[in-house]
Amino acid sequence: MTAPLAVLDLGRRSYLTTLALQRALVEQRRLGALDHDLLILVEHEPVVTLGRGSQSGSLPLGPAELRQRGVEVVEVERGGDVTWHGPGQLVGYPILDLTGHRQDLHWYLRQLEELVIVSLATLGLTGGRQAGRTGVWTGPRKIASIGVHVRQWITFHGFALNVHPDLRAFDQIVACGIAGVDMTSVERELVLSGRSPGVGRDRLWEMARQAVIAAQDRSSSAASRPPIRR
Repeated sequence: MTAPLAVLDLGRRSYLTTLALQRALVEQRRLGALDHDLLILVEHEPVVTLGRGSQSGSLPLGPAELRQRGVEVVEVERGGDVTWHGPGQLVGYPILDLTGHRQDLHWYLRQLEELVIVSLATLGLTGGRQAGRTGVWTGPRKIASIGVHVRQWITFHGFALNVHPDLRAFDQIVACGIAGVDMTSVERELVLSGRSPGVGRDRLWEMARQAVIAAQDRSSSAASRPPIRR
């Protein structure tokens, strides 16, 4: 097992700026200039990203219309279909050298799902998987999307956990290419469960952030999972 991940919290940052940073860090990790694994945490300005599996039907409004609405549209190398990032969504980009963990992309995707599931449990919510689909659900509703890319076994892209975004933003796309998918958030699920968050949105965000950072420590018995700590 390699050394624990460091956490780089960027606050709110544009998607393209963060993508350029990811690519630079991947190259540094590959060359050994970056000698440890890293988790980037960020909140993006509104953007729709098109993964390698994107279908034309997943973008009913089209790029020009979205840009008129103030939403960036970016084609990227990650797997998966169309997704949205924006305010109120906590995005995590692990820069991992899988040669120090396990050179298995399916295993890695399951670890990212488990990380989100453990984080949700800390927040009092039950997360789960749907057979044949990548991501995390609470019941029938999807709360986190996952899409990754690996370059010479160095990972980038990652997961997006909906903490308290304006869920109407997902109405502009067919999220993850799943027709009729009901996208949800930590805030919404707490309300639906009858447990109002009881805190402001800033505090809920910090709670979610801390839950993600602490998820590996709360599951330390699972030694095969990539460690995520400060």
